[in-house]
Amino acid sequence: MCLERSVRMLVVGIDLAGVETRPTGFCILDGMNATTCILHTDREIIERCVKAKPKVIAIDAPLALPKGRKSLTERSNIHLRECDRQLLKMKIKFFPITLGPMRKLTERGIKLRKILERKGFEVIETYPGAAQDILQIPRKQKGLFKLKNGLQKIGIKGLRASMTGDELDAVTAALVGKMYIEKNYLAIGDPKEILMILPKRV
Repeated sequence: MCLERSVRMLVVGIDLAGVETRPTGFCILDGMNATTCILHTDREIIERCVKAKPKVIAIDAPLALPKGRKSLTERSNIHLRECDRQLLKMKIKFFPITLGPMRKLTERGIKLRKILERKGFEVIETYPGAAQDILQIPRKQKGLFKLKNGLQKIGIKGLRASMTGDELDAVTAALVGKMYIEKNYLAIGDPKEILMILPKRV
């Protein structure tokens, strides 16, 4: 369960799982102070967002389809969005939205974005792996201790030794949301699809 805080919450970061049975990392970033927890259902996520009242919600999941593609179930040779192509040019590794488990994640992300936007929240798509590469922080695959240390060196506070990779990626997503509010970000992609928000290159 997330720890309750009495001060104003600025940004929510969500490392969304493809299905509700798997853990979703959830972070509330107030300034540089992170509070995290693991959630599962869409209802839990929405309730936490409503309670936090963030300025922006940054989600680690594809939140839109490529132009020319109406669904993930139709047969199509369209697999990449413009933001995905730009990740390729930046030599940043990622999984295409039409690849296996990414389909469920994309469907869930699009659904959650629509619900949250109807509730008046600004929702942005981000990708913690790319953000970590740009910020020169080790990804969780290199070790959770290294990722946590990297975030702490940037100035994030409140990180616990017991944090999961999902929580640390949610912290990274929230950090990108903070940078977005501060106009210190890079937006890649086609706005007719969606812009992926990342940190500016250091």
